[in-house]
Amino acid sequence: MGLFEDIERENIDVLRDEPMKRHTSFKIGGPAKVYARPESVVQLKNLITLAKRWNTEYFVTGRGTNLLVGDKGIDKLVISTERMADVRRDEGRIVCSCGAGLTNVAVYAANEGLTGLEFAYGIPGSVGGAVVMNAGAYGGQMADVLRYVTVMDASGEVKRLEAGALEMGYRSSNVLSNGWTVLMAELELNECSGEAIWEKMEQLMSARRLKQPLEYPSAGSTFKRPEGDFTGRLIEEAGLKGERVNDACVSEKHAGFIVNLGNAKAADVMELIDRVCERVYARYGVELEPEIKFEGI
Repeated sequence: MGLFEDIERENIDVLRDEPMKRHTSFKIGGPAKVYARPESVVQLKNLITLAKRWNTEYFVTGRGTNLLVGDKGIDKLVISTERMADVRRDEGRIVCSCGAGLTNVAVYAANEGLTGLEFAYGIPGSVGGAVVMNAGAYGGQMADVLRYVTVMDASGEVKRLEAGALEMGYRSSNVLSNGWTVLMAELELNECSGEAIWEKMEQLMSARRLKQPLEYPSAGSTFKRPEGDFTGRLIEEAGLKGERVNDACVSEKHAGFIVNLGNAKAADVMELIDRVCERVYARYGVELEPEIKFEGI
């Protein structure tokens, strides 16, 4: 008997040696030793309790959209929140579970005539991940709309916190450093004409299609924006557009993205990241910092 069997006894959906390339937007990644999909906070808490009982590290993920998993996989319990995706309205707020897709929440808000989340339309990640990294685009970010967040700490205690407790900055928060797992977010939005909201969202989506390499698997913007400059400009002017390591490639459309042309490995992406960082630093003295997260690397 072991962790896998204990999870099965809890009636939680669980897979053994599940390829992570099936669960990341990069379409890259070796197998997760144990891959579980809870449907409730209770099941999530039970999974973490079981991981501790079996002295097994665990990793909580949403939709794998900002993640590069190593080719050898993850020797941990991977907990996917994809089935914890409830969204509801509470007066002027949208209350959403951690696994809800950010684009789905933006659509829900638009249909409810609530504005403020238009920037999120087209961002492929989950609410939990968006809170952790303070996701944003086109002048908006989660910190602008997040008012309360419900988290579970490492001991299993559930807390409802004001957004200020997360110390959200540019693509950052203190969620992971505090050992918290995001369970639910409360977004405060304003009343507006649904037609105006949809018009703005379609404008932003058109801009994404025009500027971003949505036709290829990627993990979104590979690097954080350096202060006072743009990553894509630095990489492009360093002559790196189209630079390849096997099927890992600096996008021809937007140099801030590394894309998978078909069969890229995590090792290819890492080699290309190192090459880009070295070339940009040599030319501009700017140290690029990855925006994507790494597991099993």
